[in-house]
Amino acid sequence: MSISIFAAFVVVIGFAFFLGVSDAPNSSAALIASRTTSYRGAMAFSFVFHVIGGFVAGQAVALTMLGLVHVARGELAVTYIAGGISSLAFTFVATRRGVPTSASIALVGGLAGAAGVAAGWHGVGWGGFHGARPYGVIGTLVGIVVSPMLGALAAAGVRRLLSKGLGGATRRALPSVRAAIWFSAGMVALADGSNDGQKAMGLATALLLAAGVITRFAVPLWLTALVAVALAAGTAAGGRQIIRTVSSRFYRGGPLDGLATEGASAAVILGAAFLGAPVSTSTVVASGMVGTGASRRRRHVQWRAVGSVLSAWVITVPACALIGACLAGLARIAGVMK
Repeated sequence: MSISIFAAFVVVIGFAFFLGVSDAPNSSAALIASRTTSYRGAMAFSFVFHVIGGFVAGQAVALTMLGLVHVARGELAVTYIAGGISSLAFTFVATRRGVPTSASIALVGGLAGAAGVAAGWHGVGWGGFHGARPYGVIGTLVGIVVSPMLGALAAAGVRRLLSKGLGGATRRALPSVRAAIWFSAGMVALADGSNDGQKAMGLATALLLAAGVITRFAVPLWLTALVAVALAAGTAAGGRQIIRTVSSRFYRGGPLDGLATEGASAAVILGAAFLGAPVSTSTVVASGMVGTGASRRRRHVQWRAVGSVLSAWVITVPACALIGACLAGLARIAGVMK
């Protein structure tokens, strides 16, 4: 394995960790916001189910990630390094500021910018859809954009159903509701570990294929374990600030709100993984919280906070594409990339 491929491999594993950091609120925010458990309890629970999610994942999302760039084998490592570093840098800055941005969106933008410099317009796997299955940059971005809309609508619908079915429930029903929140939060963590884990697994497997370590595209078991633990460790290391942003600034809800958010989000993310759509779990869960809050008290939703996060998501792709292109350009000037 060459030094460049090894370096790219390290960057991809680092990306998996940062995916976890940016995804820290996904399963824990609703648990904390609904006062179901403490911060530490939510983090430990999230870690375990993220690891499990990495092992139960298929390869549909990994294959989609493989088609994001079409560059020569000798330029693949540098392209991945440039795209990965751009997404890591952007995600790090956003996370430090407490903005729940999407590392997945950042990676797509970074890879597209780097691939454009490496091989021109045709170096980017623009893609689209094969039936309902997305592929390439366009298909991935459409999935990332549509999924939070589905998350918001699904969460709002589930919350209304819960209001009708449990609206008059007494406090004796609260333990059952909290147990359901634990289950749905576990499903979100599992779905996150599955969908986000496959993103890093797909890129890392492509590097192993380019290095000749493996002869066909199949994620090795040891790589699955490495990515799953890196992702889960990132969720455990996720700062309190970003979790506080999601769990309190968007909407302050109760147990039924948390149940609706997590249940709807888990369904959307698992459905996306089945279709091979590498969606942003952060955007799905955050929009689910907004949908839940809007279905009950629109005036209580912190729309200014929502707007600031949406603005961050909108600028992510062009900003990371520019950073990725600049890094790839520097690599070409330095003679690292032909």
